[in-house]
Amino acid sequence: MMKFRIITTLSIVAILGLLASNLYFGSSWLWILLPITIWLLVTAIGSFIMSYNYFLTSFISSNSIISKKIALTFDDGPHPELTYSILDVLDRFNAKATFFCIGKQIEKYPEVLKEIAKRGHAIGNHSYSHSNFIDFSSQRKWLEEIRKTDSIIKKSIGESSNLFRPPFGVTTPNLAKAIKETKHHVIGWDNRSFDTVLKNKTLVLKRIVKHISPGGIILFHDTQPNTVYVLERLLIHLKQHQFEAVTINNLLDEM
Repeated sequence: MMKFRIITTLSIVAILGLLASNLYFGSSWLWILLPITIWLLVTAIGSFIMSYNYFLTSFISSNSIISKKIALTFDDGPHPELTYSILDVLDRFNAKATFFCIGKQIEKYPEVLKEIAKRGHAIGNHSYSHSNFIDFSSQRKWLEEIRKTDSIIKKSIGESSNLFRPPFGVTTPNLAKAIKETKHHVIGWDNRSFDTVLKNKTLVLKRIVKHISPGGIILFHDTQPNTVYVLERLLIHLKQHQFEAVTINNLLDEM
């Protein structure tokens, strides 16, 4: 929250200064809109770009990792069919990944979550509802979303997760306060596949390959049919270039 507090404090000081200027020198009231507009713009950008660490500290990638390791991550599952297909592809290449799962999806398909864990992959918390309006949640609501999903994960596989990925990659002051209580590692990414938007499989693959680097984190979704195709060809590329696909926990251990 440090960057948010600094920007907010500077904005308040600027507004008070402009108010004083108006009272003593008769300057235009419109100048007050300038720091307000800048604060709104900076805060909006900080909310949507996790790498800025505007409200909380996120693990986006690790430049300190010299070995050719990258983390494959899959959001929004578990899916009753596609997740199994992805697991099979990962097995063929002896690759490990991290699955950020939605609580209500785990309730529907607990056996899929168990299979993810059984095959040696990591599991992360991706909220309970993944509602389109979740970013407007209060601290209490965020705690409910996170803790409920933690409980469901533990009930399903016998252990909880200390990894959390915000839905849509958006952070807020209330989420930051909740994470301060739950002590989760907040995980972002530095290589987004856009597999939920781009339908051209070749284009998705080219985007990912172009941005691969040691210590990087790739974002996929195990709810998209094209992801299986792209993943298989990506793993071929990684093998050819001596990259190892590991879990987020493995990257964190090397920091």
